[in-house]
Amino acid sequence: MTRPHSGFPGVSNLGLIMSFLLHQSRFFTTVNHLRDLPATSQPEICFAGRSNAGKSTAINILCNQKRLAFASKTPGRTQHINYFSVGKADEPTAHLVDLPGYGYAEVPGAAKAHWEALLSTYLQSRSQLRGMILMMDSRRPLTDLDRRMIEWFAPTGKPIHTLLTKCDKLTRQESINALRATQKGLAEYRTAGYRGELTAQLFSALKRVGIDEAHELIESWLIPDDKGETDAAQ
Repeated sequence: MTRPHSGFPGVSNLGLIMSFLLHQSRFFTTVNHLRDLPATSQPEICFAGRSNAGKSTAINILCNQKRLAFASKTPGRTQHINYFSVGKADEPTAHLVDLPGYGYAEVPGAAKAHWEALLSTYLQSRSQLRGMILMMDSRRPLTDLDRRMIEWFAPTGKPIHTLLTKCDKLTRQESINALRATQKGLAEYRTAGYRGELTAQLFSALKRVGIDEAHELIESWLIPDDKGETDAAQ
């Protein structure tokens, strides 16, 4: 079944619905131990990235809110998982999951070990998780830690979509080059046997670049395609 169209090029009615749902996002809970993960059945999308990649800002702009996700005043200090519900307060449609930022050198060893154990177990075993939105600074994409995050998630076969943040700080040609280089780097994982879909786009919260594209992607993960479900059932 073909999805209805809104009348605007490249934007489906369901895409508009999903953007409105994201605008209804609210804080749900904080998780510091695996035992605290909510026993919910709704689909989840996690957001990951380096401590300075603009993750909190991206979440806020996608949800059309200013203070939904907070960035710690001390980079790398936040070492827990924050859940945000999407949709009606009494009947959430999905959850957005804000993972701790990684890559800050001054995190104490014990805290870092706890964070890594929590994160890797969540990523590899959470059945509700539909995919990962991975933030990378467009000026420094695919760092060693970004690659490690991809490799942690690889065994699940679930999709990873990269937002190349802060692209407003690059010229147009530099942005194009950064996107192409990232896509080429991600393609290496496909060659190596990674089963999940690996995609990337340019993104700027300041200039509002890539917001609609990201909304459409999130919609495709959280709202199943009717035709795909029908075909799978046959």
